[in-house]
Amino acid sequence: IPSGYALRGGDAVVLAAAFSAAGLVASDVPAPGDLALFLTGPGQFHLAVLVPGGIVHADAMLRRVVERPGVPPWPVLGCWRVEG
Repeated sequence: IPSGYALRGGDAVVLAAAFSAAGLVASDVPAPGDLALFLTGPGQFHLAVLVPGGIVHADAMLRRVVERPGVPPWPVLGCWRVEG
């Protein structure tokens, strides 16, 4: 986690650059195993792993990692994957 990490704020372009710097490759067609970046509210981003039929993500209200079936309720800003 970068220093100065906050639950809100940030920039999707900066996040995308960090994913690329970490060796992740942007994917045009989302697939299970991809890391998805969502916009969950004004200035609030959320990451999840795509799985068949849903996502796996850290749920702030439940305070644990959960599998959420179905289509996520947030707009997808992009997906990245590990290739190779």
